[in-house]
Amino acid sequence: MPEGIVRERAKHQQLQPPGWPAPKGYANGVKARGEFVFVGGMVGWDANEKFAAGFVAQARQALENIVAVLAEGGGKPEHIVRLTWYVLDMDEYLAARRELGKAYKAVLGDNFPAMALVQVGRLFEPEARLEIEATAVIP
Repeated sequence: MPEGIVRERAKHQQLQPPGWPAPKGYANGVKARGEFVFVGGMVGWDANEKFAAGFVAQARQALENIVAVLAEGGGKPEHIVRLTWYVLDMDEYLAARRELGKAYKAVLGDNFPAMALVQVGRLFEPEARLEIEATAVIP
């Protein structure tokens, strides 16, 4: 993205300060106006609380769970303005980045909100490899 460009998507603006390198797969900031939807930490299990096998499969399921909760509030993936990822193993995440990118795009498309990635020592559900929180703003 060129310097100082503010990209609009679904009435949200991605904020990119002049001279900063373009982020890959996330936004440095997002400006939004509308109704907020806060999605609690989603893990990689289905509606029957059965975990998907493997890190990427759990990530995809967690993202699908976010989309399902968001839909209950009238939202869509493009309304997501922030994601916070909690992972047990940063190396596992880094090794799976290419496959994660494919899963991410399959579920959320080309919406790249502000994001944080945090390695944690433990998650509440013992089988979970990651947990993802989301904030959305519906215009």
